[in-house]
Amino acid sequence: MFRSIKQWCIGALSTLFVVGAFDSFAQDGGALFKAKCATCHAPHNDGTGPKLFEVRKKWADGGAKEGSIYQWVANWSAAAAADPYAKKVSDSKKTAMSTFPDLAGKQKDIDAIFDWIDAQPDPKDAVTETPGGPGAVDEVEEDGLSWVWILMGVVFVVIIMAVGGVRRQLRNATKEHDGQSVNDELSFGQEFKSWAWKYKRYVGLGGLVIVMSLIVSLFLSLYSIGVLEDYQPSQPIEFPHDIHAGKNGIDCKYCHNSADNGKTAGIPTVNVCMNCHKQIKGVLPEAQEKIAKIYAAAGWDPVKQEYSGKTKEIIWNKVHVLPDHVYFNHQQHIVAGQVDCKQCHGDMTKQNEVAKVQPVSELNKIEGNVPLTKATLTMGWCIECHAEKEISSGSLDTKGSNYYNEIHNRLLKDRKLYNKYLEDKKVTVKELGGWECAKCHY
Repeated sequence: MFRSIKQWCIGALSTLFVVGAFDSFAQDGGALFKAKCATCHAPHNDGTGPKLFEVRKKWADGGAKEGSIYQWVANWSAAAAADPYAKKVSDSKKTAMSTFPDLAGKQKDIDAIFDWIDAQPDPKDAVTETPGGPGAVDEVEEDGLSWVWILMGVVFVVIIMAVGGVRRQLRNATKEHDGQSVNDELSFGQEFKSWAWKYKRYVGLGGLVIVMSLIVSLFLSLYSIGVLEDYQPSQPIEFPHDIHAGKNGIDCKYCHNSADNGKTAGIPTVNVCMNCHKQIKGVLPEAQEKIAKIYAAAGWDPVKQEYSGKTKEIIWNKVHVLPDHVYFNHQQHIVAGQVDCKQCHGDMTKQNEVAKVQPVSELNKIEGNVPLTKATLTMGWCIECHAEKEISSGSLDTKGSNYYNEIHNRLLKDRKLYNKYLEDKKVTVKELGGWECAKCHY
């Protein structure tokens, strides 16, 4: 088909570029959905949040004000205050939606998300014969590779083949001009085999490089599995840490009261919240709405100033999730290691949004933190910290702690080992067993 190659190539390239441009737009919507929405929403199934397929039509049919859904995506509480339909939706929600101020006024980006969602097929329609029996539904997996790159690869291959076809025609024309015989029956595959055999050493070397590159890329991609940096699930109440810990100066351990005496930091009970909010009812409507959820959970009637006995549980979504085989103890780090909360969780006195897994680049900005390179909550992050974090800048008895005094006395029995630890004028977590597998793994 490459004998008349000019028209074919022009038409094919034009089609591919048009399709590529359209797919690029659709892929932007898919990327935004995965970054902003996929934690709580799915196109066709209810999760933490409701399914989003044809949600614009649902809002329009429900009588929502024009443009209300775009305001909802950016700031649901503002939309609920301005639109009765949005208020109805917010009242029906079990958990509060996260706000996305970076999407405010960006209707095209939000439409791209909705367009991508509406283009997704319903997995229930993909009925095939599976080991589960007739009518079982195959799971629909989204391809993580961008179609833009695939199309660029196709275009690149077409260009190579087109140039090869032109080169072939020029070579045959030269042979005819010189009176040499021309074998016009060879296919592209046969020509490629002949060329590859002629330059087999270079083809073999190039093939080896490609195979090794693919293997390295595969293993590098495996390192991204389970990396949760920037993970930020929605919460039933959008708790403003900057107001409580920042403006009001409430200590972290007042609410997370098991951080220094237990394995987990703990989620504050409603009773802890009520210690203050019996008196503090909020000034702004947004704050009053959040505090009303606390009253409902505690069964508190703010008008009668008494408990009704009817409570409604607040279900918080866990943010810092570790695998089941990993052991972590807050008390050990806070009491013995004297680690400040912000060294792992970031400066919550400045964070107005709901809690999230802080990226290592943000944690490196915290004063007193050891600069690390591995992603937060990964094994490499913990090991790197244990290797660099010093327990003492001299002998352990200078810590003034009975815990380290005991370790100091034991190490004195092996003075050579102790002096080796102190060669760099500090004792690190690693040197006291912080790299032993059983310290962190069951």
